Amino acid sequence: MTRKFIDCREFPSDMNCTVALSADSDEELLEAAVQHAVAIHGHQDTPELRQQLGQLFREGTPPINRPAIAAF
Repeated sequence: MTRKFIDCREFPSDMNCTVALSADSDEELLEAAVQHAVAIHGHQDTPELRQQLGQLFREGTPPINRPAIAAF
């Protein structure tokens, strides 16, 4: 089992979010990421949101230092 993470610090936001989440399963990480996106960033829990978040998962653990912000 490989640990995975998603790092909100990689994406621009008005609140300059510093949350990074990690888990041992895709299912657990997805649930935590969806809860964060809905509660903190005001997104709606939709199949599209879940698909988008799942595509952002990376193997390993989040870096300690803030990563570069992704360009869109």
